[in-house]
Amino acid sequence: MNNSNSYDVLIIGGGILGTFHAYHALERGLKVALFERHQQPQSATVRNFGQVVPSGMNLKWQQYGRKSLEIYKSLQTASDLSISSNGSIYLASDEEELQLIEELHNINKQNDYPSQLLSQHACYERYPNLVAGYCKGGLFFPEEISVNPRLMIHRVHSYLKQHPNFSLFTNTLIKELDSAGVNCKATDLQGNKYVGEKAIVCSGAEFEWLFPELFHGSDIEMVKLQMLRLKPQQHIRIPGNILTGLSIRRYESFHECPSYKSIKAKEDSNSFWKKWGVHILFKQEEDGSIVLGDSHEYADVQQKDCIDFYLREEVTRYFINEGAKIFNLEHWEIDDQWLGIYSQCKTQDIFQQNIDDKIHIVTGIGGKGMTASPGFSHSNISKIYQ
Repeated sequence: MNNSNSYDVLIIGGGILGTFHAYHALERGLKVALFERHQQPQSATVRNFGQVVPSGMNLKWQQYGRKSLEIYKSLQTASDLSISSNGSIYLASDEEELQLIEELHNINKQNDYPSQLLSQHACYERYPNLVAGYCKGGLFFPEEISVNPRLMIHRVHSYLKQHPNFSLFTNTLIKELDSAGVNCKATDLQGNKYVGEKAIVCSGAEFEWLFPELFHGSDIEMVKLQMLRLKPQQHIRIPGNILTGLSIRRYESFHECPSYKSIKAKEDSNSFWKKWGVHILFKQEEDGSIVLGDSHEYADVQQKDCIDFYLREEVTRYFINEGAKIFNLEHWEIDDQWLGIYSQCKTQDIFQQNIDDKIHIVTGIGGKGMTASPGFSHSNISKIYQ
């Protein structure tokens, strides 16, 4: 295309899903414009744990997650994305959770995804600050990685900006997207126009503004998460992604275990952790600070404005109290607290719809974004340009 505002593909939404669609489009030799409505991404992409854990996903999405691991590690050799390769561990707190990790280990063997069952003794050797009596055993995934979500997406953008076929437009809200005629035409709030042979909408917010009827008729729901960061620990190190007993009882991969349904049926439906969708995760940053959480609250897309922006003190106390049953730390002083909101589908694993052969909507990836977006985007770009 000749015009400086003309591209092969317009990608709307500069978070992790849109960014990796852009990355794979560039890999195919396409001229790409990526639009971010803020100065920089500030929603779910930067408000999460930064745990890249294909081990927590069902078999379909585990494949995307494993592809993501390849992509992240390849990119890390070209530019520091803040990746650390210390694996992930699931710590079983009782015999039921121990049974589930043993069953998942067998599933992983069949699926050729490396995992290691660790005895109780081995877990305490690997993590000497575990509270005595909490852990019955563990399941370790050596290939999994962590990133710092506050840094990673900005570093990917910086890397992509070195590519001559890439343009990043920040503080640019696309208010109109029209596919009448030969090409797509996008118009921003200032009236600037951009032309592309195709457009991919990768943000729930832009999806709502551009196609409100379709958005409000979808099965999308909004999910609010709460988490916190503890001030740096000077002498304690708990490397990798730490997932605990409640994670074993929550994550999708364990739904495929033979004993899962019978174990879940025995849980107390009135428990605090069920009410607020809590499971306890730890991830220590390079400066020694520890991210701890998280909780989940839900609202249908039609009632999304009912999600409040308050941090719940009782949830914070629960994080601290339960965390202290798992690890002995130097202190539990809170450095920061925040909430994040992402979209997911109630009956599908992601929302995808083609307005026509030029406009493609892909959003609602849910909590799978950090783990699966690079791999999923690789597959989706291949389908769009097959």
